[in-house]
Amino acid sequence: MLIGLLTAVAASLCYGTGSVLQAVGSRRAARQAPAEAGLTQHGGPNLSSTAQAAMTWEFILGTVLDFIGFGLGALAARLLPLFLSQTVISANLVVTAVLSVRLLGLRLTRKEWASIGVVCGALVLLATSAGHEGTGDTARAGHWWLLAVTVALMLAGTAAVRLLGARAAIPAGLLSGLAFGALGVGVRILDGVDPFDLGTLLADPALYAIVIAGVGGMYLHTVALQIGSVNGATAALVVGETVLPGAIGVLWLGDASRAGLGWLAVLGFALAVAGAVAVAAYGTHDAPQPAPAGDPARAPVPVP
Repeated sequence: MLIGLLTAVAASLCYGTGSVLQAVGSRRAARQAPAEAGLTQHGGPNLSSTAQAAMTWEFILGTVLDFIGFGLGALAARLLPLFLSQTVISANLVVTAVLSVRLLGLRLTRKEWASIGVVCGALVLLATSAGHEGTGDTARAGHWWLLAVTVALMLAGTAAVRLLGARAAIPAGLLSGLAFGALGVGVRILDGVDPFDLGTLLADPALYAIVIAGVGGMYLHTVALQIGSVNGATAALVVGETVLPGAIGVLWLGDASRAGLGWLAVLGFALAVAGAVAVAAYGTHDAPQPAPAGDPARAPVPVP
């Protein structure tokens, strides 16, 4: 349990730092781009501007940290109940908020700080109440369902970005969180890991769900960071990667709380989600602002 918690905390630090660095790189690329470059007809993102953002050194370093966080998060998902591992990893919201003050020059409101405090308190409750994790043994049909749902999430995310344009920040953040949640579930049920069997691993649909969820979730998170509040987008991600995987862990994979502490786990889980939603609701003041008509110096920020 202790090793799993430390691993999840380390993953959270990597993800939180990576998100802020990616936001710094994305916005620097946006400032250097022509006023209308990288925008769709809805004022939203396209792949060209995503590539421009991905070439900045801040974004590259942030991506490296994300990959490290992915590895640590995958290990945590194997060692802890999903409702605990995913929630602790989601504490990267706190890291993101604190670093955004320093690196993005943001000023957090009292309501945001209070909401972040609620998330931290909820994590303590969850860690206290967590019991054993389930086996992760599931029927092969469940692996295929996970792959199908992951593909559907990525299609929905792409459609939302195209249709909503600059208003897609929170939906993109939420769907990226659901993708990362699917990734956590996939890691948990993946066959051929222990004992290692390459043939079994490659034949498992969950492996491809993990790959699609990782790449697609990264893309959608990049979109959310560029067109919306970094704290709001991360909070939406937190809700997505916490709620559904936690429920799946309990209902499908056999995760459990300590005897007699189920109420504490439910309370901690509810507070963590409520705190993240509050940050998403309050954290809109740092979003890129559209320019007044006829003012090219303050044109809309290009997004991926």
